Amino acid sequence: MALTTEAKTGIIKKYQANKKDTGSSEVQIALLTEQINQLSGHLQKNLKDFSSRRGLLKMVGHRSALLKYLSKYHPGRYQKIIKELNIRK
Repeated sequence: MALTTEAKTGIIKKYQANKKDTGSSEVQIALLTEQINQLSGHLQKNLKDFSSRRGLLKMVGHRSALLKYLSKYHPGRYQKIIKELNIRK
């Protein structure tokens, strides 16, 4: 269920602001979105996996907090990331 190293590296390269950027809000949001999508697929097949469901809810909350930060302090970057990842409306 965890992201492979290659997938994680590809996501980081796509959303990083500069060569050494691995922890910006955009990168974190993109990584969380990919994990959420994978875990959602898992939970559709395994309906009674409640511990994974709790983990999913925690990831969604963390991503929501990061998106709220971006929307408040960097609206342009917020609009760009939600458009690229196709989240929210």
